[in-house]
Amino acid sequence: MGVQVYGCNHVAIEVDDIKKAVAFYQDVFNLEKLDRGEGDAFFKLGEHQFGIMVRDEQQLAEVRKKLTGKYKLKLEPPFRCDFRDPWGNRIQVVDLHDESLIWLLPYREVQKAGVKFGETP
Repeated sequence: MGVQVYGCNHVAIEVDDIKKAVAFYQDVFNLEKLDRGEGDAFFKLGEHQFGIMVRDEQQLAEVRKKLTGKYKLKLEPPFRCDFRDPWGNRIQVVDLHDESLIWLLPYREVQKAGVKFGETP
């Protein structure tokens, strides 16, 4: 199925190997690299830009598995999917069930995710 990113606020990270960094972020999050931008690599991160949001717990688990298995990275507690990328940047991934973020999404995406307010995932 692949992870579906729904958005992210402006994030700038510095890396020592741009090709490896692009490959890492494209592989983990299935991101589309843009051809424009001020720096070396810009990715499209959904219709809205606020945190790295994926659809549900299943996609969070997929990201965690790839990070800890393929890339041998450790998760940063106490959150469900915080980690440091290979260059030391702390990244947080949340799902659509975080009610504090849901207002940012198109209603059709909320419906697809099956989010019900007042319920826990």
